[in-house]
Amino acid sequence: MGRIVGERGAKLSGGEKQRIAVARAFLANALILILDEATSSLDSVTESLLQESLKTLMQNKTTLVIAHRLSTLSQMDRILVFDQGKIVEEGSHDVLLAKGGLYATLWKTQVRFG
Repeated sequence: MGRIVGERGAKLSGGEKQRIAVARAFLANALILILDEATSSLDSVTESLLQESLKTLMQNKTTLVIAHRLSTLSQMDRILVFDQGKIVEEGSHDVLLAKGGLYATLWKTQVRFG
């Protein structure tokens, strides 16, 4: 199935562009991976499927993930929580939830309201 996508992917949706970017990251197989809002334009079902693929992609790599959607971060080894440009919390998902701080508050809000 061929598709003309236009210059710089002009005819692609945001989610399609994100999926192509992740596919390119798989192909590049770099040792350092930076994912900046890699799932922000995806619906929750597609995000869940992509997160499973990302687990494979991130194995044995240094990965920096920037996200507002906390479900993207929940499997990370170490999470840094920023507030007004400063690190206010640090730890794994479980540790940060147990602390009951900003991360836990944001997590509860996102779980409740999607």
